[in-house]
Amino acid sequence: MIAEPKSDPKLEPRRPTARHRLRSTAAALLLGVVLAAGAEVPFWGERRTQAVDLAPEQLTHGQWVWSPQLAPSGPVLVFVDLQAQLAYVYRNALLIGYSTISSGRKGFETPTGVFHTLQKDRHHRSSIYNSAPMPYIQRLTWGGIALHAGGLPGYPSSHGCVHLPSAFAEQLFEASPMGMTVVVAKGTGAPPSGPVAPLLTTLDAKTGEPLAQPRLPACDAYRVMPGPSEPQEPLALVVSLADARLLVLRAGVEVARSRIATTSLPKVAGTHAYVALRDPERSLRWVGLAVPGHADAAGSVIDAQTLTAAQLPAEFLAQIQPMLHEGTTLVVTDAPVLAQTTGVMLTVLSNQPPMH
Repeated sequence: MIAEPKSDPKLEPRRPTARHRLRSTAAALLLGVVLAAGAEVPFWGERRTQAVDLAPEQLTHGQWVWSPQLAPSGPVLVFVDLQAQLAYVYRNALLIGYSTISSGRKGFETPTGVFHTLQKDRHHRSSIYNSAPMPYIQRLTWGGIALHAGGLPGYPSSHGCVHLPSAFAEQLFEASPMGMTVVVAKGTGAPPSGPVAPLLTTLDAKTGEPLAQPRLPACDAYRVMPGPSEPQEPLALVVSLADARLLVLRAGVEVARSRIATTSLPKVAGTHAYVALRDPERSLRWVGLAVPGHADAAGSVIDAQTLTAAQLPAEFLAQIQPMLHEGTTLVVTDAPVLAQTTGVMLTVLSNQPPMH
């Protein structure tokens, strides 16, 4: 019989102790976190904006429109329509962007209401769902509801958050201030200004409450209501050729409106934006901005005399001209902007239970 050699205790593999197992587990977890943190973040949706004239309801999933030139400054409000799976971004009461979304799926429905952003994080990862990437997050509740870039299959698919296209989420992240108002509703289109061309919102950018303006009486050519706004706050003019109206907005609030004769105005197709600049003679002129779909209009000039007493009531013009300054924006559109021409007035928020 051949005797087996005796083993050397120093060469025997040692059985792992509880401390060793704990260290190994911790190392594995740490490695998993590092690998997850270093994993490539997916890119969702289209990389470029669509033309500004593309209506929101014509967007396919992953598409978006971003045109901040229409209102370079002012209070920002986001309106999320869960039924249409669309989000609208208003600044200074003008629509500067809209996008397809994906909200919470069945069992994880996105809550409705008026929210204010509580936290912003460009590179956020979920602390609940395996460190899943949630870039450009803007938190709406401390319970896990937020706006952020995410999957966009064309239907509600999230765990309650509002998913946005990556490029659109980045643009919104850069443009939106902390504390921005976000209205989430199960509506049937944009706010009461209507789904055809929702250039204006009647929601207060601070409270989310409706701010519907009455129509001009048949006997009145214009109305001026300066209100509490300050002269240094952003000013925007909107000319609707379809409605033959000029609306004046300051810091998101309408301060004046007038009927306007459009027969001698330049015929435009779609929506165009201009900014007021001073020429060497110190007079204002309107210089075209490169909005999506009309980039070729950048640098074009509208003579300041285009909007004169020949087009506007002289008394109205005398009150408006002192408000105009360098940096004022002008939007000219062939789309309607008045509630009575863009659709039926809708109640998007109420503190009462549903009627049925």
